[in-house]
Amino acid sequence: MGTQENEQTGGTGRRALLGAAVLGAGGAVLGLSGTARAAGADHTHGGLKSLPKPTIIGHRGASGYRPEHTFGSYNLALDLGADIVEAGDLVPTKDGHLVCRHEPEIGGTTDVADHPEFADRKTTKVLDGVSTTGWFTEDFTLAELKTLRAIERIPANRPHNTLYNGRWEIPTFEDVLKWQDEQTRKRGKQVWIYPETKHPTYFRKLGLGLEERVAKLLHKYGKDRRNSPVILQSFEPSSIQRLNKLVDNPLVVLLSTANSRPWDFVEAGDPRTVADLITPKGLREIAGYAQGLGPTLDLIITKKADGSLDKPTTLVSDAHKVGLILHPYTMRNENPFLPAEYRKGTAADAYGDPFGAFKTYFATGIDGVFTDNADTGVLAREDFVNG
Repeated sequence: MGTQENEQTGGTGRRALLGAAVLGAGGAVLGLSGTARAAGADHTHGGLKSLPKPTIIGHRGASGYRPEHTFGSYNLALDLGADIVEAGDLVPTKDGHLVCRHEPEIGGTTDVADHPEFADRKTTKVLDGVSTTGWFTEDFTLAELKTLRAIERIPANRPHNTLYNGRWEIPTFEDVLKWQDEQTRKRGKQVWIYPETKHPTYFRKLGLGLEERVAKLLHKYGKDRRNSPVILQSFEPSSIQRLNKLVDNPLVVLLSTANSRPWDFVEAGDPRTVADLITPKGLREIAGYAQGLGPTLDLIITKKADGSLDKPTTLVSDAHKVGLILHPYTMRNENPFLPAEYRKGTAADAYGDPFGAFKTYFATGIDGVFTDNADTGVLAREDFVNG
């Protein structure tokens, strides 16, 4: 693992499958843990060992300061010291291109509502069981989406970000892969990215499977290997299992609240919840096809009824025992997103004490963290490492 021989031969069989119909449109792969390759307990997959610890991951770029999933946000995250940039949340267009948006519904992240030519595209769909009204990427061609511009998603918390509304277009995943190479050359340091497959079951039912498209682009740019600086993530374990059959990149299973169920589990009739996945048995299964977990921070330290932190769980130690790294989400500077004891005042757009919160979470032994404010994370890591 990590040797030149493994890097050259480890993914040959999976890459050969890219042109074949490997998995049926509705086929569940929840029971295929470990069939493609065993994850093992080594943290060196994809060169992960080379990253600073705790790793600072720019959540959708530097979304605390710029509209998320734009090159303005991505570039600033690197400028502020992020070790990895989450570029991006991948959703497809009508003509099969992958673009970077928080969700397929783009009414809240673009100026599409200001385009009268697209007024008739507004519709209501059921997205993972939730009735959602707006404009959806799968109803637009890439050329049409490129006429839109990004806007701030949560202006009540980040009114200063609205200054940049309309400045940047929607990037494609291929744009991001080219940008990654350009920034690596420009900065003289390897740039890492952390894409996510969004609502993969939903899109597969529409005939717009994400994983094969992701794998095809990674293969095109030579970034589908164990040492490639691209970590792939998803809230649906079956998407990670599918990717595990197609590429050799490090893979991370995202986890929501303990009582929630991954949507692919719902579709497949699997009764397990996230609480079941973070038991020793569940973690061993995940370690058969993934290298890490991306849990919500509440799975690392639970909260009391008043929103303050309670006690750390055993998730960090349990995951480490089976060789899984942990990159929880999401640290933000603004009051509403911080544990109650780290808030200062009640203003929705005011900063609390994120440094105190970072220190508490770092002390649990997590391997890294997603943050909207990479500069805060970098300084907090310096404080933590230097004691």
